[in-house]
Amino acid sequence: MNQMQNMTQAAQKLSDLLQQKGYLLVTAESCTGGLIGAVCTEIAGSSAWFYGGVISYANEAKMQGLAVKEDTLAAFGAVSEQTVREMCAGALRLGGNVSVAVSGVAGPGGGSVEKPVGCVYIGWQIAGQEAKVERHQFSGDRQAIREATVLAALEGVAEALKNA
Repeated sequence: MNQMQNMTQAAQKLSDLLQQKGYLLVTAESCTGGLIGAVCTEIAGSSAWFYGGVISYANEAKMQGLAVKEDTLAAFGAVSEQTVREMCAGALRLGGNVSVAVSGVAGPGGGSVEKPVGCVYIGWQIAGQEAKVERHQFSGDRQAIREATVLAALEGVAEALKNA
């Protein structure tokens, strides 16, 4: 099975869980540039469980579109647990019941010692609960990192829903 099939399969499983609970998913994407939303909307009938999302690539987009605080970005950077936590909350203000947010270094440049290429923070939040954020270190080229992020994000949301 190729990575696109893996991502679509994960989205289908997530779709089933969201529909069972009557939830809508909203996304806040940075390094994936809308790929999570694209994978979700590949599934026919996704309007029943996918609310939509924001592609917030620039810091200004994170601040204006998702209410990420300028102080958070200045203190911790766009690729951080704190920023992704605020992205999750900002996405939920748009609508939906469950959010997923991602921010990372997809490469090939832009990495640092603390945050090398492939460092990605993924967060999930169910309305009324605290966000959960995980740091991942993916390998490969830009596309491989982005696809691995999408797969981990979709699987993480599903896991959060199972435990809710």
